[in-house]
Amino acid sequence: MSFTLTVISAPAKPAVTADLVAKIRSVIRVDTDFTWLMEGVACDFVIPKHPDYANLRAELRVALSNAGVDMALQPSEGRKKKLLLADMDSTMIQQECIDELADEVGLKDKVSAITARAMRGEIDFDPALKERVALLKGLDLSVVDQLFAKRITFTPGGKSLIQTMKANGAYCALVSGGFTHFTAKVRESLGFDEDRANILLEAGGKLTGEVGMPILGKDAKKQRLHELIAEMNITAADSLAVGDGANDLAMIQDAGMGVALHAKPNVAAQAEFVIDHGDLTALLFLQGYKASDFITT
Repeated sequence: MSFTLTVISAPAKPAVTADLVAKIRSVIRVDTDFTWLMEGVACDFVIPKHPDYANLRAELRVALSNAGVDMALQPSEGRKKKLLLADMDSTMIQQECIDELADEVGLKDKVSAITARAMRGEIDFDPALKERVALLKGLDLSVVDQLFAKRITFTPGGKSLIQTMKANGAYCALVSGGFTHFTAKVRESLGFDEDRANILLEAGGKLTGEVGMPILGKDAKKQRLHELIAEMNITAADSLAVGDGANDLAMIQDAGMGVALHAKPNVAAQAEFVIDHGDLTALLFLQGYKASDFITT
């Protein structure tokens, strides 16, 4: 079985130089085929035979630790995936929506602290969500709708990721511990096939401070992954999941390609694929897509 080493930097900060390529070849120590996925940004090294892939991975991590790049070593076959499950907050978008909502009632610091602890896995997600939503009681629903346009920004590469995978036959699902008010807009903007999230309850045009039950957390994300695998009659190896927080870890670990994207340290430590430098196009490079393959509209 041949393996492929993929080295990825941020498109905005190309870091895959000729010197770095030479350094990588010296670590691999066997003949390899080299392919640019995007010149200066990402490349593949196909390693048909190596005496010790486990130690090679460790050696490469040390050699590239200060190079401003991410790396993945995986079997060359089956890299392109048929199913994507993606988290929303701090993954497909650059904010935590509940923190931005809390800012509207002057409680962002308090809510952000709870969010950070929940995403690090220090407190359970469900009670943390209930506590934060309770603080939003009385917030006018029109503020929720306006906030998306005012504050929410997309993570670079997101639309290319979704559109390129869909153009190649993949199904793309947005599964969030956030709220349907936001996931519906993200789904429509980026082209996801479906979105699932929590429901903010309201009455008379104002938030009640309660969230609809059951809460969509880590177990529901994992469950949806396995439901879609069964519905599509594919295997777990055909799936890709991406997220940044503790409530994403179960689906990340069960997916064929589970990616921790700019993730909390305890999440990154438990994920096979870790992207600290690249943007969402890194998930396309991991699958072997070249920049010329990207769908950008």
